[in-house]
Amino acid sequence: MRRYNQRLFRVARSILRDDDEAEDVVQDAHVRAYVSLHQFAGTAQFSTWLTKIAVHEASSCLRKRKRFRTAPESPDDKNESMELVRSSEPDPEQQAMNQQAVSFVEEAMDALPAMYRWVFVLREVENMSTGETADCLDLTEEAVKVRLLRARHMLRKELYTRAGATSSQAFQFMGPSCDRVVHRVFDRLSKL
Repeated sequence: MRRYNQRLFRVARSILRDDDEAEDVVQDAHVRAYVSLHQFAGTAQFSTWLTKIAVHEASSCLRKRKRFRTAPESPDDKNESMELVRSSEPDPEQQAMNQQAVSFVEEAMDALPAMYRWVFVLREVENMSTGETADCLDLTEEAVKVRLLRARHMLRKELYTRAGATSSQAFQFMGPSCDRVVHRVFDRLSKL
């Protein structure tokens, strides 16, 4: 379990965008894999099979969440539901964080060399087509594609550098979280 927990967590987290739900999905995936181990045909790697189970579990969780949010209210629940009403506008703390994130990205874009920055802004910020970008900058479409790929790579590297992280450090799932999942899975398996 420890070998695959981080991968499963990252996959589930990318689908659900919620740490707690992703952790539950990791547990469910391990239990489902154990119960269905006899169905593992060996046509794919075990890690791929296990990851696919986690994707299905996370997708199922996402569908349930959407159904729950769209469930119609009963008239008796109006008083209780008023407490749950939230503004669609981000709260001040979220607004400040969003502004910081925008500044962070803008600074990283400014750090790109001009020939890459121009292509990146036209393609990604202004949503211009490759052809339109090529026309504006007097480049070939191939040159635009290459510069865009290089700009993305440099921007990714710059963002990780500014954040003091690497892509492998994103959404880490080790230590107490991993231990907690392992213990919960064994508890659930002992009850089967």
